[in-house]
Amino acid sequence: MRKLNKDEKIKVVSELQSKFQKAKGVVFTDYRGLNVEEITGLRNNLRAASLEYKVVKNTLAKIAAEGTPVSTAKDSFSGPVGIAIGYDDPVLLVKKVLEYKKTNEKLQIKGGVIEGSACTPEALKTISELPPREVLMSMLAGVMQAPAGKLVRLLNATLVRFAYALEALKQKKS
Repeated sequence: MRKLNKDEKIKVVSELQSKFQKAKGVVFTDYRGLNVEEITGLRNNLRAASLEYKVVKNTLAKIAAEGTPVSTAKDSFSGPVGIAIGYDDPVLLVKKVLEYKKTNEKLQIKGGVIEGSACTPEALKTISELPPREVLMSMLAGVMQAPAGKLVRLLNATLVRFAYALEALKQKKS
């Protein structure tokens, strides 16, 4: 990484702080051992899913994290840090980073921040196993709809039994 002058550092911090504010998910990685071609491959994989990957100096990242949800994971800013950022679906971000890690073991996951909560590498692995948001929402809707369906069937059964009882009473009297 080339040395930045003061104005460039201010610009980097400002841009990174803006990204941290908007991000729903941030994953911190240690990219030691990866060559430029491999990092470019990671960036391209993430970019295809509307995600991004930045390599930033720790001191600038710590300054940018101040006052953002990412400040909860300041301890991840040690050693070489690559930052994967997602703005829409944090689960997709984690899945894509871990998917790349499976193909290249040199990439190490340090931790992350999902929806403002700091996560360990183990927690990120668990998050990556979650189904997509749409599937979770449909599962929730199904669970919420089930009791209502049971109530409707129960009320319907009660009405049917009442109708049969009235019919039986009517036939008994005639």
